[in-house]
Amino acid sequence: MKSKIFFLSALFFCSITFAQTKLGTIDNDYIINLMPEAKIVIKLSQEYSQKLDSSFSIKIMEYQVKVDDYKKNEAEYGELMKKTLVNEIKSLEDDIKKYQENGNKLLELKQNELMRPLYKKLNEAVDQVAKEKGFTQILTVQGNQFAYMDEKFDITKLVMDKLGVKAPEIKD
Repeated sequence: MKSKIFFLSALFFCSITFAQTKLGTIDNDYIINLMPEAKIVIKLSQEYSQKLDSSFSIKIMEYQVKVDDYKKNEAEYGELMKKTLVNEIKSLEDDIKKYQENGNKLLELKQNELMRPLYKKLNEAVDQVAKEKGFTQILTVQGNQFAYMDEKFDITKLVMDKLGVKAPEIKD
């Protein structure tokens, strides 16, 4: 009885170790950058960035006017007025720094919002190709370290075909 249990458990463990897995790789960034929608995302991001920059420029101009006015009339001001104006200028500097930090965060959030549909579309195509070709795992090329990678398991071109994205022609 013990030998039968041992044999069955050995058979079970062997079947686990010989289970078929098919591993593939994909270059997500390459595909995303070639998608026609990426150009629209870049354009919208640039427009949003310009809106933020124009507001930032207004703040910088206000700051510069205050600094120039202070330098121009410093000799005429009393100590209390100088302290008040210096505090206002420092406050404007702080506001500009905060505005710049918030602007960077807002731009990043906007870019993520605009990119989300592209990644969703890409992920759906990856799922379809993986199921059609029997892959059990797909790794992204970015961020993973490979000592060796067989190109026949790279599904980047298959996903591009699924999405209708064309690779740029290589000129000699």
